[in-house]
Amino acid sequence: MESNESFLIKIRKPEKRVPMHTQIMSSALCAIAGITIGVMQKWLDAGAVNELPVIFQRLDIGNYFGRFAIWILLGTMISVYASTPIRAAINSFLFFICMVAGYYLYCNYVLGFLPRTYMLVWVALSFVSPLPAFICWYAKGNGMAAVLISACILGVLFSQAFLITQGIYVTHLPEVITWLIGVIILVRKPKEFVMELLLSVVIAFVYQLFVLYWG
Repeated sequence: MESNESFLIKIRKPEKRVPMHTQIMSSALCAIAGITIGVMQKWLDAGAVNELPVIFQRLDIGNYFGRFAIWILLGTMISVYASTPIRAAINSFLFFICMVAGYYLYCNYVLGFLPRTYMLVWVALSFVSPLPAFICWYAKGNGMAAVLISACILGVLFSQAFLITQGIYVTHLPEVITWLIGVIILVRKPKEFVMELLLSVVIAFVYQLFVLYWG
């Protein structure tokens, strides 16, 4: 019987050894992106969205970062483009913990308050993020396991973009764009891609039946 390790390697092989300075740079960029997005999110929450062009206001950009889909997409992008699943876990953790740090540092030092309960929830989610990131790395691999992982990601994104349990309705246009970007990132060979998309719709339907909508 093959070991789980050899099975995972068959799904997707890690890239050849990446220089340490490149790995450090990619992790540093994830951390910088995280803290920048965290500060930007809280800046928008504090009312700065009213200063944006009308088109962004109509797209509800201020609330976009408070919903679920964008974090799934960003976590997926960080994961699948990492050189190894371990690097995916590390980079994902750095991104999310720095995002939380940027958000709540802005709360504390600019706005003068610190909601500790919400902060602790997001800190806990940041510490959990390496596990799904490790798994998501294999979404760009081959075979049914990779198709299923990709379908789960797209299914959650689809469930945030469309309401399908009582007809088909668009919930938020930015989430539709987010889903489309996810589809582009996780594209694969035609037969597997069709299977991936069909499975994702089923997963989205089940998700909306049993999981509270976060958006």
